[in-house]
Formats: sequence, C-alpha cells, structure tokens
Amino acid sequence: MEELSLINDCIKGESGAQKQLYEKYAPAMMGICLRYVHERETARDLMHDGFVVLFTKIHTYSGNGSFPAWVKKIFVNTALEYLRKNDILRFSTDIDDAYCFENTDFTVFEQLSANELLECICKLPDCSRTVFNMYAIEGYSHAEIAQILNIQESTSRSQYVRARQSLQKMVTKQIQFLVQ
Repeated sequence: MEELSLINDCIKGESGAQKQLYEKYAPAMMGICLRYVHERETARDLMHDGFVVLFTKIHTYSGNGSFPAWVKKIFVNTALEYLRKNDILRFSTDIDDAYCFENTDFTVFEQLSANELLECICKLPDCSRTVFNMYAIEGYSHAEIAQILNIQESTSRSQYVRARQSLQKMVTKQIQFLVQ
C-alpha cells in the first residue's frame, strides 16, 4: 500500500492501516528506543508510547518532508521525555568541572560491526548515552541538546566527550578480545 494512502487510512482510524504502519516502522523505532534506554522492556514500553503518540498526532503530518523522519522525531522525543521525567541527567557534570580529556584515536571503530558498536553504546551511562545519541546519531547541536534536556551546553559537550572516551575503551577491549 502506498505510504500516503496508508497515512490517510490511519488518520481515518482504520486498524488494518495502523497495523501495517506499526509493522513497517516498529523494528527501526525499537532500535531508536534501545539507543536511549538499555533495558529492553523499558524500550518496548517507549516504543508503544511512541506509536500511541504517532497515531494520535498522525493527522498533523503535513506531507511536507519525509514521513519516516517525522516518525523518527516522535520516537526520539518520546524517549527524551521519558529521560526528562526520570531525571536521567541529574548526575551529569559541567565540562568546567570535569577532568581533562585526552585526545582519542577512533580508528578502532572501523574494525567493529554496527551491532557491536550499538551494544557498546547501550552500556554507556544514561546521561552520556543520551547526549551521544542526540549529537552523533540524531544530529542535534550541543545548543539544541542543552535546550531540550535543560542542561548547560558545556555539560552536553562534556557528556559527549565522556561517551566517546568510554566507547573507545569498550571497543578497544572488544577488539583485543576478538584478536586473542
């Protein structure tokens, strides 16, 4: 079924169309939810919450721009709202108060599969993982992240640097394990 027709049927509340849309987008949206929360059950709950929002607000999709991008934004916002409600960044540190960060070499990332890298991202602390996802994967600026998460821009930067350093250490360990 053509996507525009599917969207129109969802607007009309047709359950068959909603099921098709769910089946089409659920795997990718679950991936987004898992990037923000590492517990599978919580991610599944977020995914379902995201679909509730999607079906409730689908009539607001104007047709301008990519529908998949519009859907993705709903799920990112659903995950961020969950993190905000649970005060996930309460332990974040401003970069001015953080330890000195050393330069890192990211050539090790080239030796890792996407799934292995995503597993490493899921192991990051909540605040670092959130900022890393928003900056490196979703493409938000540090200023936008700071505004959305109600943190200082320098805190966003420091959490991103910490995430990169932690990922490099995890990846290096994983590669060393694989080489042995």
